[in-house]
Amino acid sequence: MGQQEKVATSLAGAVSEEISASLTAVDAELARRYPGDPGTRQPVHTVYVPGDTFTADTIRSWGGQALRILHEHAPDAASFAAVLGIPDELAAPVHDRVRAKLEREPVEDLRIDFEDGYGPRPDAEEDEAAARAARLVSEAYGNGTAAPYMGIRMKCMEAAVRDRGIRTTDIFLTGLMQAGGLPDGLVLTLPKVTYPEQVTAFVRLLEAFEQAHGLPAGRLGFEIQIETSQSILAADGTAAVARMIDAAQGRVTGLHYGTFDYSACVGVSAAYQAGDHPAADHAKAVMQVAAAGTGVRVSDGSTNVLPVGPTPQVHEAWRLHYGLTRRALARAYYQGWDMHPGHLPTRYAAVYTFYREGLEQAAARLAAYVAEADGDVMDEPATAKALSGYLLRGIDCGALDTAEVARLTGLTRAELDGFTSPRRAGLTVTAP
Repeated sequence: MGQQEKVATSLAGAVSEEISASLTAVDAELARRYPGDPGTRQPVHTVYVPGDTFTADTIRSWGGQALRILHEHAPDAASFAAVLGIPDELAAPVHDRVRAKLEREPVEDLRIDFEDGYGPRPDAEEDEAAARAARLVSEAYGNGTAAPYMGIRMKCMEAAVRDRGIRTTDIFLTGLMQAGGLPDGLVLTLPKVTYPEQVTAFVRLLEAFEQAHGLPAGRLGFEIQIETSQSILAADGTAAVARMIDAAQGRVTGLHYGTFDYSACVGVSAAYQAGDHPAADHAKAVMQVAAAGTGVRVSDGSTNVLPVGPTPQVHEAWRLHYGLTRRALARAYYQGWDMHPGHLPTRYAAVYTFYREGLEQAAARLAAYVAEADGDVMDEPATAKALSGYLLRGIDCGALDTAEVARLTGLTRAELDGFTSPRRAGLTVTAP
């Protein structure tokens, strides 16, 4: 080998050291505020069930009802695909996977509702319902019948219902502790947040509970529902939702868009309150940008058009729900709300079609990228992150199989995780 050519520089090493020292605080701030996606499974939907109607059989019942509705109104793959416009080559795979999902795991995330879906009740009645919810959730996780994620939506931090919301949260969490501890899939949802100070107050509530039970600090996280215009744009013109994420001190896991409360708040008439209204698009875009890089996930809202009645009416509701779900997925909102068992077939049909129709292209692009990589150095980490994230979400929800993704990409699940979260996987990432 020839002698390496000496390159010339003009700056002393002290210049670089001085610049690095000046940015130490910024480096720490970036790491704290923008840790990246947590790399855990994100459910494709959240199902809300009123606190007084939730039973040990709720999840199985939803799956059974969804299967009956599917069989009655689209009994085979061809008819189901024709209603929704699913490509012929995907009709059978999607239909088969939807049926299997409804039999095996019909609900990915369930929230027992003590807010709008429950309403004002006598204190003794809500006390009893909250304690009962804790017992049933604990039993479900104990006997293997739970959804991957479960929890409650309590009343908000506004003055009129604040004490009731605090008490219900306390009763529910205390009941879980008495029954054996907090399950790993526990999720709490704080609705109608308007000011960051309300988030701070809820954090103090959770801190107090952790201290009372000797739990690790930060054990309890929660979601924030975005249902008011003030949560998007504060009175001073700043994005309040970004300040809410900061006020949660690392505890917030998700932002959920509340379709109908938000629409009403900004004056949208009832006939036009939907997830594809321009007001909804604006709110969700702000949520998305505020949450980007923070590890906080964004969820779309729901439709109140239910697939009930005669077959033509069910088909119309299905097409609406399928279209809204596909639209949300294209905009990177990978979760939404489902309000009726009849929404489950189209939720999974939309999700499965989304991932299966892009499987071969995404896998081929990632395989080609890996083939050009040199060891653990990634010259285009954003490309690998997007492609592997797409495939992992497809695997997690049942749209894709680990084996088929491995066959097409040559990568294991652990290697896909590494591309999605390179810092956590210890990979070296360099700029091109």
